Amino acid sequence: MSETVIRTVAPPPGLLASLDPLLREWLPRQRWFAGKGRPVTGFTLVAATELLPPSARLGLYHLLVRAHQPALSARGGADRPGDCYQLLLGVREALPPRLAPALIGHPSQGPLAGRTVYEALYDTRPAELLLEALRARARIGGLRFERDPGQEIGSGLVPRLMTVEQSNSSVVYGDTFILKLLRRIVPGTNPDLELPLALAREGCPRVPPPTAWLLADPDETGATDGTGAHGAAGAPTASEPYVLGVLQPFVRGAADGWELALRELAKGEDFVAEARALGRTTAEVHTALARALPTVTLGRSRLRHMVAGMAERLEAAAQAVPALRPYADGLGSAYTALADLAAEGQTWTAQRVHGDLHLGQCLRSPAGGPSHAFGSGGQWSLIDFEGEPARPLAERRMPQPVVRDVAGMLRSFDYAARSADPPQPDWAVRCRAAYCSGYAETAGRDPRTDPVLLRAYETDKAVYEVLYEARHRPEWLQVPMAAVRRLAASGPG
Repeated sequence: MSETVIRTVAPPPGLLASLDPLLREWLPRQRWFAGKGRPVTGFTLVAATELLPPSARLGLYHLLVRAHQPALSARGGADRPGDCYQLLLGVREALPPRLAPALIGHPSQGPLAGRTVYEALYDTRPAELLLEALRARARIGGLRFERDPGQEIGSGLVPRLMTVEQSNSSVVYGDTFILKLLRRIVPGTNPDLELPLALAREGCPRVPPPTAWLLADPDETGATDGTGAHGAAGAPTASEPYVLGVLQPFVRGAADGWELALRELAKGEDFVAEARALGRTTAEVHTALARALPTVTLGRSRLRHMVAGMAERLEAAAQAVPALRPYADGLGSAYTALADLAAEGQTWTAQRVHGDLHLGQCLRSPAGGPSHAFGSGGQWSLIDFEGEPARPLAERRMPQPVVRDVAGMLRSFDYAARSADPPQPDWAVRCRAAYCSGYAETAGRDPRTDPVLLRAYETDKAVYEVLYEARHRPEWLQVPMAAVRRLAASGPG
């Protein structure tokens, strides 16, 4: 099908000003809002597209909005250019009861005064419109809806919003496709689209191939909201497109790896076979990524920079979390050992990796599905290649040793085991060993044969977990602290 161009009018002047007080209350309450704990002091409109005019029964706006907040360490409370968020806002006279959870508020002034504004992804028609635009490869203002011409998107697929999201939002269409809409947006190539596309070209069956994707060219939207400027001062100029969403096949009946592990723990069942299979899947994805994208050699200079970053993160975490301080020297020895090997001339190969691999990023499809379906036969697949959203995009796209992903999964087994009542650390030990053995069966190399590098990455991950839990879930702090005690006491082997 040829590309379809849909012409729309620009949003009305004063739109953002009318939404400002509502968004200041609503945005910080969303699970995917990254700036919790700091007030929102204002907004800048990066891009705006009117998808349906508000004069109709249902109005619909697509916005990219930058939220301004005080910096964490700002002296005098100075604001800084904040994160850019993707919003899909519906406008109605009043909400039907089924949409009550989606309410954002009622503007008291401006072009939407007297109307009701709500999160449009809860509503069937806006979700259908997104799929229709992807199917038609539409252009709507500065939005570009693109798809793989070799894949078809059927009609009549009923949408439903998944309500268990963390850093993004997802809509499932008739158990056939899932559309992941990124919430925190940065310009440039997003690995959540880049890596699955590369793996699809390699024919890797362990990652759902992108069917379609949504991009934005902010420079083409003409969005100024009366300020005459795109974006915030000091922000990117938006010369690069934004990746806003990815449509992929939905793995029907799949079990989330984290939930599956907890279920087996609660039943007292062994997870060794699943862990081994997951290790094979991880190695299969790593092997395909190494074929699809360039690899590099980490020499002395790059390793020194990498070790310095790990040491800086440890120092910052120890300053923020007093419980970590008694173990700082022991943890730092993991980085010293790695630096010593680098000084002796040892090198490692780095490649593109998942970047945030854990049980929650793995899906176990049910056995007995049709042989031609993605993920059939009761196998594991990996999803969500965005990397750690808090890290800069350029860092998330850097080649890394594969043990970074391995370390993340080893930590995830530990988390699952210690969340059981009572904790079952031996379960984690068995799963960790099985995962590494399964990895070696496919990759030809066991991650445990590189203990210094593996210990350094697992230590770096545990330090990150301590800082995260101390800030967001203090009741979970004992989970990474158990690993901290083990890692601080262990030697380089």
